Amino acid sequence: MMSGDCYDVAIIGAGINGAGIARDAALRGLSVIVIEQDDICSGTSAASSRLIHGGLRYLEYGELPLVFESLRERIILRRIAPHLVQPLRITIPMYKGARRGRWLIRLGMLVYDLLSVGKTVPRHDMLNRDQLLQQEAGVAADGLLGAARYYDAQVAFAERLVIENLLAAQAAGAEIRTHTRLKRMTIEAGRVESLACADSITNKEYEVCASVVVNAGGPWVDEVLETGTRAAERLVGGTKGSHIVVGEFTGAPADAFYVEAAADGRPIFIIPWNGLYLIGTTDIRFEGDLANVRASRDEIDYLLHETNRVFPSAGLTVADIHYAYAGVRPLPRRDKGPESAITRRHIIRENTAIANGLLSIIGGKLTTYRNLAEQAVDRVGKLLQRRLPACRTRDTLLPGAYRLDEAQAQLAATGILSGAGVRRILDIYGGCAVDLLRFAGESSERLRCIDDSHTVLAGEVAFAMDREMARTLTDIVHRRMMLGLASDQGRPLYEEIASLAAAHSGWTSADKATQLSALLAFSDSFTVSAQ
Repeated sequence: MMSGDCYDVAIIGAGINGAGIARDAALRGLSVIVIEQDDICSGTSAASSRLIHGGLRYLEYGELPLVFESLRERIILRRIAPHLVQPLRITIPMYKGARRGRWLIRLGMLVYDLLSVGKTVPRHDMLNRDQLLQQEAGVAADGLLGAARYYDAQVAFAERLVIENLLAAQAAGAEIRTHTRLKRMTIEAGRVESLACADSITNKEYEVCASVVVNAGGPWVDEVLETGTRAAERLVGGTKGSHIVVGEFTGAPADAFYVEAAADGRPIFIIPWNGLYLIGTTDIRFEGDLANVRASRDEIDYLLHETNRVFPSAGLTVADIHYAYAGVRPLPRRDKGPESAITRRHIIRENTAIANGLLSIIGGKLTTYRNLAEQAVDRVGKLLQRRLPACRTRDTLLPGAYRLDEAQAQLAATGILSGAGVRRILDIYGGCAVDLLRFAGESSERLRCIDDSHTVLAGEVAFAMDREMARTLTDIVHRRMMLGLASDQGRPLYEEIASLAAAHSGWTSADKATQLSALLAFSDSFTVSAQ
């Protein structure tokens, strides 16, 4: 086993929390290493509803501080990542006999507006029955009283938000190691002496030492701790959330809809997203294999039934589902009470019973990752007994937020991309499209489109590998180029992308076949059988 370098902080996990902590810590001058067992954003962060929201339903449980924090962070993310985080108008239809009555919803809207100090989106408004039906003719009219309408925000590609945080961390000096499993934490004299790691692609093993270790393993938090001890107390009691993705359907709404499920009263979203509709989520306690989290048939039927109830002309069936995905929320362990009542506030836990200088991140939301990271790095500074510079992440733009106008002009000027292609590249890379074009321009082979719609550049493949830390074909397709989220999951382009990746990285024909097989298996894991 090779001996490794020492760092101020080692972060286990490259989801949104680990990425945010890495960026903040590196920007404050700490030496940082991130260790991720799979790829960037390959777990819970990619399985969310892809919303940057204040958590309207948290008001029901009296979590006003969480709502206030979320709304404040929404403003910050709109400012530092405007290319990724876009305003989203949401409609809440109100029906006779619903658990949440008209006046309760109206009160919630007023409180939500009051807590949205300095917001950059419009205030809520209330619609009567006729106004809603005039604007959304497909919504169920029977028992309809009216609707509330308000604004939150959407991050269509949560993967890119995570990647840009890590790119910023890397630019500030952080080391990012993906497809690297933590095998063992060696604890001596009450501190973590070293981390034994294994690269699953090269099979190389090495050790890393760090003054502070931050366990940002999401639902794997307890498994990470068990590499150093057999602790009896489990910190995480995750709940599974599943989503289905369908195409345009009869009566489909123009706005996102936030509806109360008739079956159990739980709110679900029906959201225009990526040219499709994203429907979810569920909330079920999960004790299974974290490497094999799938939407169950019961969850799928539940989401279809509730969508068809609110939009009766939709007639959606399993055959209409392009794919489904599920993830486990790393919530604090609670063995009793409803899943929806488990707090979504984050906890930064010092695991002093195991080792000093060991922190675990429990819970948290996509929306509040930046503030969580700020608090975590403040805690790291205290553990290091070092006075750190002030946090810079409130005002420092993410990489793709720079040069947006320049990127758009350069993309249009190529004459290669269609209008939809220019839009796609901007939505994914933002201002970093300038770097992509410069990189692609180094070779005529790269500066061409590989699809009939002229939306995908050949150069994106090598760019993902050279500039964005992609190491496998699945990384490239699903978490860099975002083709895996299309209605066809990008399947018609798999062979071409594999050939480009193989030529760039020197894969043998056997390597290429193995990579293609793994990509197909991954994509197939999201498909839903009609049986």
